[in-house]
Amino acid sequence: MSVAVASFAVFAASQIGTPGPANMALMATGARYGFRAALPFVAGVALGKQLVIWPVGFGLMELAARAPWLFTGLKYASAAYIIWLAWKVANLRLSADATTSQAPGFWAGLIVHPLNPKAWAMIVGGFTAFVTPGTSTLEATATIAAVLLACQILLHPLWTLAGEGIAKTVAGTAFEPYLMWSLAGLTVASVLFVLFGGGA
Repeated sequence: MSVAVASFAVFAASQIGTPGPANMALMATGARYGFRAALPFVAGVALGKQLVIWPVGFGLMELAARAPWLFTGLKYASAAYIIWLAWKVANLRLSADATTSQAPGFWAGLIVHPLNPKAWAMIVGGFTAFVTPGTSTLEATATIAAVLLACQILLHPLWTLAGEGIAKTVAGTAFEPYLMWSLAGLTVASVLFVLFGGGA
């Protein structure tokens, strides 16, 4: 196979398993609504990355090279949207009656990765660093898509479960506002790191 699958799997797991906008959203959703109610959102987040992988694999990068300003603008617009979501997370309170609001569903999760600069950087890095030149587009794209999806199926639910576990400990306590602001702060920090720190 012309894709370094084992090396890419390690890279993908390290990226998907570490804090980033998507994982912070998963943790916050699990904390606010519980793991079971968050599952449709988790599924949407996992599948949403496919909406980035396949267009990138089939030539979106060529368009990016021809019109880099378009993608720069998209990157900053996406970052602004995620920071706005972080502000909403910061002002959520876990102790509020969860029955008064509904957990974000599949469609809300589906747009998380297309608006996530970390996801774009990770996917582009996968194609540029782990695919042998001359590999067929279909083979490379399908392999990267499968490895990323497998990592997400394993790791995204863990972030959601972590949020639920933390919520059970701090909901209704004096530490609750600090937790929500910390989650929001980590989300913003992860976005800024990708934008300005060169991270994936």
